[in-house]
Amino acid sequence: MEETWATSAGGADADTGDTGGTGGGVLGVDLHLETGGGASRHGVRKGLTDALREAVRGGRLAPGTRLPSSRSLAVDLGVARNTVADAYADLVAEGWLTARQGSGTRVVERAIAPPARPARPRRTGGAPRYDLTPGTPDLSTFPRAEWLKAVRRALAVAPPDALGFADPRGRVELRSALADYLARARGVRADPDRMIITAGFVHALSILGRVLKARGLPEVAVEAYGLGLYWNQLHRAGLRTVPLGFDERGTDVAGLTADDGRRRAPAKAVLLTPAHQFPMGVPLHPDRRAAVVDWARREGGVILEDDYDGEFRYDRQPVGALQGLDPERVVYCGTASKSLAPGLRLGWMVLPSGLWDEVLAEKEAGGASCGAVEQLALAEFLTSGAYDRHVRAARLRYRRRRDQLVAALAARAPEVRATGIAAGLHAVLELPPGTEQSVVQAAGWQHLSVHGLTSYRHPQSPPPEGGYGDALVVGYGTPAEHAWAGALEALCRVLPG
Repeated sequence: MEETWATSAGGADADTGDTGGTGGGVLGVDLHLETGGGASRHGVRKGLTDALREAVRGGRLAPGTRLPSSRSLAVDLGVARNTVADAYADLVAEGWLTARQGSGTRVVERAIAPPARPARPRRTGGAPRYDLTPGTPDLSTFPRAEWLKAVRRALAVAPPDALGFADPRGRVELRSALADYLARARGVRADPDRMIITAGFVHALSILGRVLKARGLPEVAVEAYGLGLYWNQLHRAGLRTVPLGFDERGTDVAGLTADDGRRRAPAKAVLLTPAHQFPMGVPLHPDRRAAVVDWARREGGVILEDDYDGEFRYDRQPVGALQGLDPERVVYCGTASKSLAPGLRLGWMVLPSGLWDEVLAEKEAGGASCGAVEQLALAEFLTSGAYDRHVRAARLRYRRRRDQLVAALAARAPEVRATGIAAGLHAVLELPPGTEQSVVQAAGWQHLSVHGLTSYRHPQSPPPEGGYGDALVVGYGTPAEHAWAGALEALCRVLPG
């Protein structure tokens, strides 16, 4: 069977009103045709007719698609023009194509049944109607109009090299804009020349994991509660993860050292969410912030800071980035996933000088880069003030939802207490002992997707003593605006009264 790519001019035949040619005429569609049937004119005609028919039947040529002229298609395929014209005529007669004076040859405007596909297995209980799992903002409120303006403005002034092969550090326009914003809004001591743009936090963590492994580190200390996705990234790099303790003051960083100040474990790196611990929602106590920086200085350790939702705070002053205490011991990581949308695939690292060369080399070796247009657009979004306006509006919207959640709990589930709600896009709902699994199961019956706190506990972390037992982690920022009321109602129906 012969496979042929036909790149054809967009005109139609003279007998149907076509005006296009085959030389320097208007460029048309590309057709991938598998034309078999032998070398005879009859065989070529049959092979072409069969290939076009199958393209229409299979849906590759959609209803209404205008086909190339017989003249231009014949030139591209290296066959006689009459052969193409006869194949078109056969398919017109069969009802697959239509030819009208002035409109050329087109696929008929009717529904073509696609080839049968195996049926997908159905989920037990049906797909969730409401989603309260944490991890994304309300994507229905993405600032499409403002983002489109930013794209247009950025492209209008972008130099030609912006669309060339990517700088592994990321576009300088974005690094400069982020350095100004992070210094102002998050207290980060950021230098554009010490910053690398990534495709999100997972991408950053995978790079950092490989660098730490290459340095000979056997393990990384992590928080007792967090995302298994992040721990798995470190495991893939060949590192073990060792959980630290947790209490009302946040992660217990004393687990990094013994009482006499000597290092108790081989971990020389620790992954933290100090501004708003995920998922517990408490900030790391100031004493512990100072203690973990002292440990890093004394032991030559590295702190990996995940500042995943630092812009969203409601009832307290913002907690600045830990990186501001010692930029030479903290790798600061942030993303646009919570403030804008995870689909943008934009994140950033601000690196200590001692890690810069290794991290840059590892990123370059991996070959992954972020789209230049998205980087330029975010830079414009930041410098124009549109980012700040969007974050302020989102902060008000999410605070309103948080308040509605707390009010609904007080009215309908007074035994359930919401914690970790001074900031962020999620809350922890403390449940009566022994009820977490049954509540999650009941939520499934209500077509509500919600996660229990147990699913976020590190496998090697012992069950907590005292508080933080059975609970739900509720992402109140996730539902679309129109679905929020229904999601809240479904949640209240499954909570203990």
